[in-house]
Amino acid sequence: MSFAKAQDLLRLAQMAASRRGGVSLEDICAEFDVSHRTAQRMTEALEATFVNVSTADDAERRRYWRMDAPLPDRLQPRQETAIEALEIAARTARDEGRIRHSRALEDLRDGLLARLNPRDALRSEADAEAVLAGLGQVTRPGPTVTLKPAVTDAVIEALRGPFRLRVCYGAQGAAPRVIEPHGILLGHRSYLVARQPSRGEGILNFRMDRIHEAEVLNESFQLAWGFSLVTYAAQAFGVYQDPEQYGEVVWRFTPEAAERAAEFRFHPTQVVEPQDDGSLIVRFTAAGWLEMAWHLYQWGDKVDVLAPAGLRELIAGHQRSDFDALP
Repeated sequence: MSFAKAQDLLRLAQMAASRRGGVSLEDICAEFDVSHRTAQRMTEALEATFVNVSTADDAERRRYWRMDAPLPDRLQPRQETAIEALEIAARTARDEGRIRHSRALEDLRDGLLARLNPRDALRSEADAEAVLAGLGQVTRPGPTVTLKPAVTDAVIEALRGPFRLRVCYGAQGAAPRVIEPHGILLGHRSYLVARQPSRGEGILNFRMDRIHEAEVLNESFQLAWGFSLVTYAAQAFGVYQDPEQYGEVVWRFTPEAAERAAEFRFHPTQVVEPQDDGSLIVRFTAAGWLEMAWHLYQWGDKVDVLAPAGLRELIAGHQRSDFDALP
């Protein structure tokens, strides 16, 4: 067995030991980017190598492989990558004001280090720090908003319930309002997705940076039936939601910009259609014309809006030909 295959087998054993329900062939294909037949061979190697492997089938007759006991403590892979990932995630959470998550990630990192012997822990810390020192963050143009950790913690606590929140939102001194949080959209400007019963059953967006105070109430509620944050977010190009603007969007990129545009994922629902003349048509379904216009401006005169008419009118007269580079 090659070293690479041995490492994959060890990773598979860890997956089977750490996941309560075990791992399926589909899980293995996705995790290791292998074919179905290769995944079968990997499970055969797992059963041949370890005596504590069991299998179980679910209601759909999918088979799962599980390690009945975790791997011995002495059998520990190197932890540099895990420590790096946890440190990066902790720093990101702290930057976004998610202090509770940052502390939890730091505790996980420290737990990994504590399980290693002093020599390996020191080496892992040094290797991880060397990588982290070489990672920089590209600053995005535009303002960066700062979230209040106390507000973020209250929102996360409410989402766990779910519990209602009493918030002071908007202008300073605004009257408190009670809302029912359904999720958070994180980005250069983050939004709390919630329902405000006093305004009906519709789902609304609240800018996290404009929530001055938040208090978790001891009042649970039912999430909107069938609500999915992923589906909700995909209804917009950016964040702004407007049912009246929701519909098919069609952009045509010129041959000069087609190759670059093909590298972008403009929207989760997009369909890309290369044309005979070298141009590229991109279709997707979403709302938020203003956010689309902000993005399209970067492409100058290298893109045409074929639909909707409202977006085409919004960018008319604002396409330039003198940009030195494409996005």
